[in-house]
Amino acid sequence: MKENFLWGGAAAANQIEGGWDMDGKGVSTADCLTRGSLTKKREYTDGVLPGYDYPSHEASDFYHHYEEDIRLLGEMGLKCFRTSIAWTRIFPEGDEEEPNEAGLEFYDKVFEACKNAGIEPVITLSHFEMPYGLVKKYNSWLNRRTIEFFIRYCETVFRRYRDKVKYWLTFNEINFMSFHPEIGSGLRGLTQKEVYQAVHHMLLASARAVCLGHEINPDFRIGMMMAYPLSYPENCRPENVLCQIQDMDRHYYYSDVQVRGGYSAKARKFWERYGLTPSMEPGDEEELRAGCVDFIGFSYYQSNVSSVEKGKERAAGNMTGGVKNPYLKASQWGWQIDPVGLRIALNTLYDRYQKPLFIVENGLGAADQLEKDGHVHDTYRIAYLKAHIEQLKLAVEEDGVDLIGYTPWGIIDLVSAGTGEMKKRYGLIYVDKNDDGTGTGKRYPKDSFYWYQKVIASNGEDLDGQE
Repeated sequence: MKENFLWGGAAAANQIEGGWDMDGKGVSTADCLTRGSLTKKREYTDGVLPGYDYPSHEASDFYHHYEEDIRLLGEMGLKCFRTSIAWTRIFPEGDEEEPNEAGLEFYDKVFEACKNAGIEPVITLSHFEMPYGLVKKYNSWLNRRTIEFFIRYCETVFRRYRDKVKYWLTFNEINFMSFHPEIGSGLRGLTQKEVYQAVHHMLLASARAVCLGHEINPDFRIGMMMAYPLSYPENCRPENVLCQIQDMDRHYYYSDVQVRGGYSAKARKFWERYGLTPSMEPGDEEELRAGCVDFIGFSYYQSNVSSVEKGKERAAGNMTGGVKNPYLKASQWGWQIDPVGLRIALNTLYDRYQKPLFIVENGLGAADQLEKDGHVHDTYRIAYLKAHIEQLKLAVEEDGVDLIGYTPWGIIDLVSAGTGEMKKRYGLIYVDKNDDGTGTGKRYPKDSFYWYQKVIASNGEDLDGQE
């Protein structure tokens, strides 16, 4: 791998920080999302209500452990740490004229700790949360004024951290707006036309943020972030091949705009066919063209299978699903494990866009066991990560893909976005916190921690963890 390759780890404010109402922080949409499980769907409530279990309120308590946690990340050898800024720490209601200084100071301290540990921050501006005040007062991203509030927030943090953060991502997994718009907007019960109107405002906000960021600091590298649920046609039946193309088009709808600077002809035909053309103002399309991203960040956990055939067994997955693939094994939560699919994803995205790529999420959720001696023997996670790193190396070294870095998801145990559980652990650092609220909060490096430490020290050459 190239010498400056960014080996790192990833997390998100609402899944790791806790301290949900401390030091002036306002209520975010994520603060209104209840805990679920593999069999129980998470629920959005109308604000924070008594009698509900909201896992983001405490999460992993990074808010009080950030110094210890970043020190451990430095010990692991991380070159970068992807996390997010909680919008409501900066603008509690979302529409304030002036930011909350205590929130800004918290991230000052986080980024200073990263600098002291030799870690480059990679910061997502909106990671599945936004001020609940904007949902209640303005109807979230359905209202064009929300772009103005987002850009005010962006300008505040771009200027404040101008010399502390180089890598930025605008919206996390923005393409989930087509499947679960409540996650990105806090709105429920939207019509498809309303979804694509809200999406237009988000894409315009992203483009404006890119232009503003480059104006504030030309050295900023600002990317988009999408979930990349690679899909295969179930077989060579032509209808299934076409189904696979159409399934992927729903995701490229977003990346085409953010990378190429405009809606594709296929997207416009989609609007026409279903009556979904969003309302635009003069100048919108020029702004989209001007606000192309510098790189493509994406998450990759599994692959899917597309089929027109009914009654097929379905696979679980990262909120999209698909027909079960008989050639793949699955995790405890039913997610199909496909390392070769990562190489395919890297090739496909790079061939399509010829832009640098950044794998900003990839990981295995599992019910880890903390032993009495403080060890966690997560050999299954090591096997998962090793297999995926082998494939990303092939994509870079044999296929010529331009890859910036790799940040496995949940570098520290956190709240699962899909289920709201702590027991669905992704981290290389164990956090002694259970779904029922018990636990000491103590941190324990897992076996995977020491394995990844050697991977990074060898720049990806030592994948067996040998001395």
